[in-house]
Amino acid sequence: MHNLRTVLKRVSPRTVLEYNFMLIGEYIHTIDEKSRVSMPAKFRKELGKKIIITPGLEQCLFIFTLKEWEKVSKRLSNSGTDLSFLKADQRNFNRYMFGRAAEVEIDSIGRILIPEFLKDKIGLKGTAALIGVEDRVEVWNDKVWSQNQEAIEKQAVGLAEKLAN
Repeated sequence: MHNLRTVLKRVSPRTVLEYNFMLIGEYIHTIDEKSRVSMPAKFRKELGKKIIITPGLEQCLFIFTLKEWEKVSKRLSNSGTDLSFLKADQRNFNRYMFGRAAEVEIDSIGRILIPEFLKDKIGLKGTAALIGVEDRVEVWNDKVWSQNQEAIEKQAVGLAEKLAN
């Protein structure tokens, strides 16, 4: 077994810079009276001080790091052409994602303030489900999340087979 110093000597500076984070796990947290929710400690380490929160898909919100948001915005803006703004579907989806996005700070004790208009969009009250989905965190109304998971669990085998093809 190697000690930490030996392992760190083998890690090149380039490897450290190329570190890809992965957000995983499910956490249920209370929303306080000021619309703040605590981010799980595991997520805070990966997200940094400022994040982007935006409407997601399927009745949730998406949270991205600033770096991941840059990647998402480049993909949404380009879509294969410098003139993507000429496509109605592209414009409409960009309005949906960018128009209601908000930059939010994680406070000193790990809470974020969810803007009221986003909270209302997904019917967030009392508690929230915070779900790590690789490069983003999804925020769900915990009851809707439970229903969604039950439905997906029933389809899991079929989905796996479909994705394998």
